[in-house]
Amino acid sequence: MTVVRLARMLRDGELSPLEAVTDVLERIRSRDGALNTFISVRAEEALREAEAAERSRERGPLWGVPLAVKDVLDVAGSVTTAGSRILAGHVADEDAEAVARLRAAGAIVVGKTNTHEFAYGPTTTSAHFGRACNPWSLDRVCGGSSGGSGGAVAAELVPAALGTDTAGSIRIPAAFCGVTGVRPSTGLVSTRGMVPLSWSVDTVGPMATTAEDCALLLEVLAGKRPAPGLPGEPTVGVVDALFEGGIEPGVAFAARNAVEALREAGVRTRSVELPHLDRAPVVQQALQFPEATSIHLEWLRTRLGDYGVDVRGRLLAGLFVPATAYVTALRARGVIAAGFRAAAEPFDCLVAPTLPSVAPVFGRSGPLEENLFRQGLLRYTAPWSLVGWPVVSVPCGFADGMPVGLAIVGRRYRDADALSVAARFQQATDWHVQRPPSVHERSAVADS
Repeated sequence: MTVVRLARMLRDGELSPLEAVTDVLERIRSRDGALNTFISVRAEEALREAEAAERSRERGPLWGVPLAVKDVLDVAGSVTTAGSRILAGHVADEDAEAVARLRAAGAIVVGKTNTHEFAYGPTTTSAHFGRACNPWSLDRVCGGSSGGSGGAVAAELVPAALGTDTAGSIRIPAAFCGVTGVRPSTGLVSTRGMVPLSWSVDTVGPMATTAEDCALLLEVLAGKRPAPGLPGEPTVGVVDALFEGGIEPGVAFAARNAVEALREAGVRTRSVELPHLDRAPVVQQALQFPEATSIHLEWLRTRLGDYGVDVRGRLLAGLFVPATAYVTALRARGVIAAGFRAAAEPFDCLVAPTLPSVAPVFGRSGPLEENLFRQGLLRYTAPWSLVGWPVVSVPCGFADGMPVGLAIVGRRYRDADALSVAARFQQATDWHVQRPPSVHERSAVADS
């Protein structure tokens, strides 16, 4: 069920907050064992909050709606682990700003979702809390680092969840799991109360079934209504370079078909060439590596053995990025952003495949192949992170039986434009409402 529909049913009295929360908790209890999308569930707290909501006269836009949040965001009185052993006992004193805004709008947080350790990886294969499995195929990754949030929405455990995105951590699981996910413009949504990864690039955003759901959630998270959507016939620039070279043929085919669907829906399209596109991931990583390492310096000195192998390696690598490289990257970001702005000026949005592949199978590769896989993803995700532009990833088809995502990219603080094009695409297609067969099979068993 979509957030918009659920909120309407609650508002109209067709369903009570207690009934909505009880249903979600039962879904998590009965379905999440094989998926492992949650690190912790706030069952007792959520039920109490639902009862309190029914007595309250405050009826915000998300009144009674049960949601989940990635376990790098603080929820007062709950443990924030960030998928790590180091923070396993850290109880938050107050809500993260994004969580506080959701709760002020009436939402009820039912649990904290699984994440790659310290949000520093693309697979959500936690050495400490176990791997989150893709609902479309349990032997494949959810993506990361917000994999638990993406998997929980895809499996219909919750109608929506919060994720965080630094170099792709909302968009990767959104594409791999077949849900809609939004990386907002950098700075639009507060990151206060989030365990940081790279402060100059970190964002907090929603994952749900539809762009309409995400627009509602983003309005709450940002504390203001996005600008009106695009009227008439939007003009979209097709980033042809990302449809070629290093992309799986089935993924490129689905994304090309999605562009054709946009045309049929009244969206004008033409090719766009972005200067420095292939340099952008290197620049973004030159900023992220030292920023991430600086946050972890004390723990690297005192608790090095408590990190998972892959995250420990990335954090140690950040020690070897010279200060001159970081400063050069700061300057290069301005040059690349200016080039992107000039190229995108004639367009309302840009489109490209969200990722070059579908979700891989667990354990099919060694460390070298995994690193190449990560670098391949960054070519598609890091450029938009570097310049701080909003991206909506929408399901746009299947390849090898797994979901494919289309990235709809807006210019900085033009999040509503990207959401408007995404909504138009979803009005013309039904990829976003398709769910894994296993979800329906488990539902039938639970209902029998």
